[in-house]
Amino acid sequence: MKRTAFVIGLGLIGGSIALAIKREHDAHLLGFDINEQQVKMALSLKIIDEVPNSIEEGVEQADFIILATPVSKTELLLEQLAQMNIKQGAIITDVGSTKKRIFEKASCLEHKGVTFIGGHPMAGSHKSGVEAARAHLFENAFYILTPYETSQMNKVIQLQNWLKGTKAKFIEMSADQHDKLAGAISHFPHIVAASLVHQVAKFEGEDPLVSRLAAGGFRDITRIASASPVMWRDILLHNKESLLDLLEKWQEEMAYVKELIEVGDNEKIHEYFQTAKQFRDGLPVHKKGAIPAFYDLFVDVPDHPGVISDVTKMLADENISITNIRIIETREDIMGALRLSFRSEEDRLKAQEKLHSELYETYMNE
Repeated sequence: MKRTAFVIGLGLIGGSIALAIKREHDAHLLGFDINEQQVKMALSLKIIDEVPNSIEEGVEQADFIILATPVSKTELLLEQLAQMNIKQGAIITDVGSTKKRIFEKASCLEHKGVTFIGGHPMAGSHKSGVEAARAHLFENAFYILTPYETSQMNKVIQLQNWLKGTKAKFIEMSADQHDKLAGAISHFPHIVAASLVHQVAKFEGEDPLVSRLAAGGFRDITRIASASPVMWRDILLHNKESLLDLLEKWQEEMAYVKELIEVGDNEKIHEYFQTAKQFRDGLPVHKKGAIPAFYDLFVDVPDHPGVISDVTKMLADENISITNIRIIETREDIMGALRLSFRSEEDRLKAQEKLHSELYETYMNE
């Protein structure tokens, strides 16, 4: 008999996991979402095979249940699952960016004869919705698993087998360790990006020119501040302890920088930036981490009609997909920079090779 997987939450992540399961297993895929348009889209794209009449109906059939919903909704779903008839031996996982509170809430399933193992695929896209789902979204990305200490090893292995089609790199850790690490490398940077945007927004009242100047590099370094406010509200509330500790350490760091500036310590200011540069430059390049990578290629283009369509057609003819395109600067008599964003490093390198063959000058900003 075919095994059945049930995805609750048919967005980018839930849809991509469903496609990854289909790529690897001959399984029956059920899907459910409160957004009827997402459900219809998932069916039309054959991401799922069937939509149950209710969550209860889907849960009763499922050998594997994926809660691909915001963390606040996942908590509520876990409470509801505790009252439902779940298959004995079923495996349940989530995809949340925080784990400790979810981990605590999932303890309500202990008496059900099922196994809950927390999950966090550290990959995403700048697009959203099930229509953006891709089976390869998680390839080479870290996929964190947070089993209980009492979890049977064979259940962890079964979960990894279910998710084998993601081609992700699985790492096991405790819920506490996950929240501390995710807080430092993902959650806290989003706070910093949002605070930088707030600071510039306040300057705009003093000088409207600030928005025009911020359209370039500033807009790029604060890209992550444009993520879902609802999602980040929930993440901050769920990872409160780790983030409060990080904020305190950040204030100490900024106090140190302020002191260096006040005393005008030339050597220590240089050293501060030098050590940061060395550490940053030593980080893995083109690897998927907690924050989605940006595969950008900058193209020097002359300022004349048709140049953008020439570039995009050239890449389309090579079946190279562009996820985003933006003119950085185009003014009369100077070269303009066209920023092209791609889904993967492979697409970016193919695009660069093609453009070079057509005598376009390109560069990457790492």
